Amino acid sequence: MTVQVAVDTQFMREVNSSTILLQLRDAENMSVSALASAVGLSRQAVSRSLSDLEANGLIEFSEPDRQSSRTGRPPQLVRFRAEAGYVLGIYVNPNEIRIAISDLLGAIIHSGIVELTTEPSDTSAIDVLVKCIETALQSAKLRREDIWFASIGAPGIVDPAAGMIRLIPSMPGLAGDVIVRNLKATLNCPIYLDNDIKLATEGERWREASRADESLVFVHWGERIGAGIVLEGKLLRGASNDAGDIGFLDLLGTSSTMRRDDPNTSNTLRLGPFEEWVGVDALIRLALDAAHAASDEQLAKDLKDTSSNPLDAMINAVLTGNPVGMTVIEEAARRFAMAVAVIRVVLDPELVIIGGPVARCGDVLLEAINSQLSLQPLGQPSLAISSFGDDAVVRGAIRHSLTELERFKFQRERVVIER
Repeated sequence: MTVQVAVDTQFMREVNSSTILLQLRDAENMSVSALASAVGLSRQAVSRSLSDLEANGLIEFSEPDRQSSRTGRPPQLVRFRAEAGYVLGIYVNPNEIRIAISDLLGAIIHSGIVELTTEPSDTSAIDVLVKCIETALQSAKLRREDIWFASIGAPGIVDPAAGMIRLIPSMPGLAGDVIVRNLKATLNCPIYLDNDIKLATEGERWREASRADESLVFVHWGERIGAGIVLEGKLLRGASNDAGDIGFLDLLGTSSTMRRDDPNTSNTLRLGPFEEWVGVDALIRLALDAAHAASDEQLAKDLKDTSSNPLDAMINAVLTGNPVGMTVIEEAARRFAMAVAVIRVVLDPELVIIGGPVARCGDVLLEAINSQLSLQPLGQPSLAISSFGDDAVVRGAIRHSLTELERFKFQRERVVIER
């Protein structure tokens, strides 16, 4: 029989405290008696642990519950202090830096977006990142000591254990340990670095608890295309930590030369074959060709306007039912469905979640992809649009930070003895 016991009195109190703290995090407030009943400890043991937690600033006693229907003295209530500390979630990509601060229950108290105007390879992005953090702390009226954990998502192949980016073609200046090394002088807490898509996948699973144990694939569809894979509730990283890099699928066998053979274009971001065929740049080219064919010169002009975002013009054409938009979305769905069919054959997930800029096409996109998938011989997974949209990576970073705090600050590992 396997039982859990504490090896000494101090350790037992720490184990009890962690159990009580986790119970309080799931409730707005509780009386001491109700708490003792919930965790299966005596009132005296709970009181001792609450004294320790109060001394550490993690809980507080509130006024007695005057609304209680019980006779006699109203019970005193205890609550978890979500404001005792804060966590940071950050997303760095070639276009912008997104940042959010949450309390210990995941409530966002500050968020911000700063566009990057420098070249993707320019390491001055680090200077912008540091400034973003300083501004966020000032706006939230926090000190750096108030941040207990920070998680950062970035594109490329990341080694979380080493805190290094092994390969980042879109922002080569951030390769290595540049991000973590520079932020150690700004933050006084553990710093976690991971691939953006993998953190976004954590964010999507957090959004709905029902997705926590599902087998699902989250696909970020933008200029670059990548996937986060969850099998039986566990994030699949692969031997090289780049499982799900579907942008490098070569479904046609010739697509890898589509742009490289064109002397008028250059693959400066080292896009994979699938990204060259289905990514944002490819969709805008499709839209421009369709606009010219339909003599829609205004849309063609908007798609070529470098002072704005051509993708906005394309998505607007889709959402307004413009024939050019419908033509593009049908072709985009046909191409994308081929990758979903591959994912289905290899992984057979219950759900595929689509996020990233192209996901803004919403239900129109889902209907077009489902129509294409209906032609496949095997049953296909359900499709959904990302719950968090462009904030999925930041929310996933927040979720990871809170999970790590729960593991290392709010929980003590039990001593397990085999008998």
